[in-house]
Amino acid sequence: MYFLGSDKRFLSGLFDKFLLYFEWIFEAIGTTIIIYGGLRAIIQIFSTEALKKSQNLEKIRKELTNRILFGLEFYIVVAILGTLRNPDIQDLTVLGTIVLIRTILGYFLGKEVKEYHFD
Repeated sequence: MYFLGSDKRFLSGLFDKFLLYFEWIFEAIGTTIIIYGGLRAIIQIFSTEALKKSQNLEKIRKELTNRILFGLEFYIVVAILGTLRNPDIQDLTVLGTIVLIRTILGYFLGKEVKEYHFD
């Protein structure tokens, strides 16, 4: 009987490590997407202003918002995996907050798309 309990703890620890590695991967991907979107927007704004390049600032803003939303999708996955690994009220609060931010940003992006008729 002792070995059975020991195996469960071993498998549980292995599962926790497995989920933790995926949390790191998804967090890195989400962060990379958001940073990439920010850097790209900065470069586009710079080229628009400094080089007098014809560029629609609203389009730049939409692209940045899309990348932020896409990055937040990965943070939602991270929060879900964290909640699976260690379900407590703090993790559920973080998950709820991220989902709420994502929902609000999505709502306002949808309004912008309708207002500016982006393709």
